[in-house]
Amino acid sequence: MNSSLLPKGRYLVAGGAGFIASHLCERLVSLGCEVLSIDNFITGRPDNLRGLLGHRLFNQMEHDIVQPLKIEGGLAGIFNLASPASPIDYAKFPIETLHVGAIGSDNLLKIAVEKKCPILVTSTSEVYGDPLEHPQRESYWGNVNPIGPRGCYDESKRYLEALTMAYHRARGVRTRIVRIFNTYGPRMRANDGRVVPNFCMQALANEDVTVYGDGKQTRSFCYIDDMVEGLLRFMQLDHFEPINIGNPDEYTILDFASRIVEMAESKSKIAFKPLPQDDPKTRCPDIAKAKKFLGWEPKVRLDEGLKKTFDYFRTCLVK
Repeated sequence: MNSSLLPKGRYLVAGGAGFIASHLCERLVSLGCEVLSIDNFITGRPDNLRGLLGHRLFNQMEHDIVQPLKIEGGLAGIFNLASPASPIDYAKFPIETLHVGAIGSDNLLKIAVEKKCPILVTSTSEVYGDPLEHPQRESYWGNVNPIGPRGCYDESKRYLEALTMAYHRARGVRTRIVRIFNTYGPRMRANDGRVVPNFCMQALANEDVTVYGDGKQTRSFCYIDDMVEGLLRFMQLDHFEPINIGNPDEYTILDFASRIVEMAESKSKIAFKPLPQDDPKTRCPDIAKAKKFLGWEPKVRLDEGLKKTFDYFRTCLVK
């Protein structure tokens, strides 16, 4: 299985101006698929889709999917990537985050019923919370604080999964649930607030690189091209249970910060700050299901992906 075998047709991409979704839109167009991108631009950026504007296969609509939505014509499939995704964003937009996971997702699932097309919804490793299982398998139910500062995002995605399964069972919708782990690459916002943009921008500016807690917490990092390939493969698979997509190579935050400083040839020092509430101590996907069902595993090495990401963030500094 590979992305080139994706059925040609018209695909709706919700949250299309976001980091991951904009790369997905480009890849779909490159495969000869027609794309309708929908975004309200709360966190997505029009600039991310600049390279597609005017392309005969690409159209975009500024719309909040929480509001009623009517799509004319047929669809080959729906990709739902609509949601604030960084701690800075869902702290600023907690109600909107919950609404897009609940009401917005319901609206898209209704369209899937109407169009009789498959729908791929993007959940997150955050459904595992601060995990007591390591690495995290899809069978793990998680350790989430529903009323903590991260709860609006975690519970939005947990509800999204439950709602998607309800539509699958009660309406026969061909659903796919992806649990996305940390993804990085060009088009991440410089002020995104997540580890990769934070460290890259601080190192390039020779500022202190901020590590929260003692830095022993772990993360795994998947390059954007690998992530998009996984999404496209999953859309082709008739499999309704969740599948983790992420890179199982695990790094402590302190080691990762040191690597970033070294790659940037930076004068930055490591600065330690208190660990935020409910920050996960470990985060690493078990990708056995992705390997088995999708024939997928990450191909881009960390140093290769970080070089491309650094090149992008250098342009952000110039701006």
